[in-house]
Amino acid sequence: MQKTPASDTVRILVGDSRQVLGQIAPGTVQCCVTSPPYWGLRDYDHGDQIGAEPSPEGYVSNLVAVFQGVRRVLRSNGTLWLNVGDGYARNGGTGRSGPNALVGNTKKLIQQRNCKVPNCWGLKDRDLMGLPWRIAFALQEDGWLLRSKITWIKKAPMPESVRNRPSNATEDLFLFAKKPSYYYDNQAMREESGANLRNYWILGPDFSGVPHPAVFPRELARRCILLGSQPGDVILDPFSGSGTTGVVAAQSNRGAILVELNPVYAQQSRSRINQDLQLTMIP
Repeated sequence: MQKTPASDTVRILVGDSRQVLGQIAPGTVQCCVTSPPYWGLRDYDHGDQIGAEPSPEGYVSNLVAVFQGVRRVLRSNGTLWLNVGDGYARNGGTGRSGPNALVGNTKKLIQQRNCKVPNCWGLKDRDLMGLPWRIAFALQEDGWLLRSKITWIKKAPMPESVRNRPSNATEDLFLFAKKPSYYYDNQAMREESGANLRNYWILGPDFSGVPHPAVFPRELARRCILLGSQPGDVILDPFSGSGTTGVVAAQSNRGAILVELNPVYAQQSRSRINQDLQLTMIP
C-alpha cells in the first residue's frame, strides 16, 4: 500500500478557531472530537490562547463562541465530543490544578494575574469550580443538545499530595448533538460482554512522541470517532494540540480538519501524523 502523507487525509489550519472555522463550508464535518485548554493550567505560548482569561466566566464565554462555529460546520446529524477538566479556586500558592497551578513542563505561570479566587459563581478559597458542567450548561443554553456525560477513569492519574480530599483520577467527556436525530453507531464499540457501551471508560495514557504538554489517549479519540462517524466522514478538532484526533481519524479511514493556534504545535502535529500513518501502512 502506498504511504499517504497527512496532507492527503488531514487538513491542518493555523489560527484562532473563533476565526478559522469560518473558512470551512457549512455541513462539512460529521463529528467533532476535542479537548480545549483547561482554564488557568498551562501556557501554550500564544497571546490569543484560550484558558488564560482573567476570569473563568470569560473562558466559558470564549468556548461557547468556538462551538458556535463548530455547530455551523457540523452536518445536521453531527455530534460533538468534548473532554474538559476542572480546577480549584485558590488564594495564592501553587498546586496541581488552577488557577495557580505549577506545571513542570512550562517555566511560565499564566495564573499570576489569577492569584485571587475569581469573583463569580459564589466561589471561595479551595472551591472546586465545576468548570466541565458550567461549560456543558452554557452550551446547552446556546442550543446544543446534551446527550451524555462519560467519566474517563485514568489508569495512571497525576499524583496529588492532598490529605483533605480524595485524589483526582477522572475527567468528564460530554456528548452533544446538533439535533435530536443524530448519527450514533452503537455497534461500533461494545462492552466485552457484548452489552451497550457504558458511560465510564477506563483508559490509560499513551506516548505521542511530541513535546506537547497535554495529550489525551488515542483510545478516547478512537471511541468517539467510531461511535460518531462512518469511514469517509470528516472529523474536526478545533483545539488540535498534538494532533491525536487527526492521527486516529486517518487510521480509521476518516478525513480530518485540525485547527491549531500555535504554528509550532501545528508543525509537530503534521510530522506526527505522517509518521504514525507510515507506521500503520502495510509494506
